[in-house]
Amino acid sequence: MISGLAALLISSGFRVMVGLFRPGWLQEQCQHRKISVHVLPLSGIAGWRWFVACLKLVRTQRIDLIHAHEFSAIVCGWVIARLAGIPFVGTVHGKNYFWERARRRLAYRVISGSGRLVAVSQDLRQFVMEKVGLSSERIDLIYNGVESGARVSNDEARQARAELGLAPDNVVIGAIGSLYPVKGHQFLLEAMPAVLVRYPHTVLLVMGRGELEDTLKEQAKRLGLEGSVRFLGMRNDIPKLLGTLDVFVLPSLSEGLSLALLEAMAAGIPAVATKVGGNAELVVEGETGVLVPSQDAAALSKALCSLLDNRETRERFGRSAVARVEQRFSAGLMAKNYQRLYMRVLNSY
Repeated sequence: MISGLAALLISSGFRVMVGLFRPGWLQEQCQHRKISVHVLPLSGIAGWRWFVACLKLVRTQRIDLIHAHEFSAIVCGWVIARLAGIPFVGTVHGKNYFWERARRRLAYRVISGSGRLVAVSQDLRQFVMEKVGLSSERIDLIYNGVESGARVSNDEARQARAELGLAPDNVVIGAIGSLYPVKGHQFLLEAMPAVLVRYPHTVLLVMGRGELEDTLKEQAKRLGLEGSVRFLGMRNDIPKLLGTLDVFVLPSLSEGLSLALLEAMAAGIPAVATKVGGNAELVVEGETGVLVPSQDAAALSKALCSLLDNRETRERFGRSAVARVEQRFSAGLMAKNYQRLYMRVLNSY
């Protein structure tokens, strides 16, 4: 989302610099798009050397506005913006920020008084308003957006399947997301035996990495799924892999607004997603996909089988998903909404 937004802002005439706490895949993604990147390592939120270095960078680069994402960056970015005397925008992407801690709620309350907070879904915006005690005027809603997915050709899909060792008669389900408890992969694995009873040639592709990788592999083995579940790790060829899927599944326990789900929809893949966070704002039940309760393996297996039962329904859902993303959740629309917000805060500062 960050690299895509930065690229679109640059194409619209903005000068953009991305600042990161650590090197890694996001740095590589930005550099690939020829976006200016500066890495300033942060050792604890009270690392005064980071604040000195960042403030110097902001001043020498003549930065006019800071836009930060997630709690630590929002707090640090807001402090720098105050010291530099420039406006601030902070985007909140999810709910897993230890909201029971009073200091975190207080931080967002203070920041929203002199900067602008943004939530990426209506569900998240309402959550933050209730938990932090903000009025609707102090937090904006800007949906995440993705670029229109260029559908891979049938030949490319067949090649990708061959590279993964998939047979022509395999039915392929895909899940993309970090392997953390909040993503709900354990319930997806629990759902797979019932799917395999009905569709024994089904293969589940799990794309992502995280602390639960070993635990999930052990669970798959315990359920007898070794030949039907493949853990692909971190991948940089998601568009190609999406072309191999018959159904996309998002079994999360909590979401802000899932970019993985958006990318699957943009690629024309019908989705089964849990009815949490902003998922219900993306998936239209019975039109672009199916929504199920979270932590419910039986509901997941039933929904997956219902889509696998009917190819025509899958194709119809896929076409509707593409249209919905283009109309309401495109990267271009996201960038325009942020541009309007930037200009509003700059003009009023």
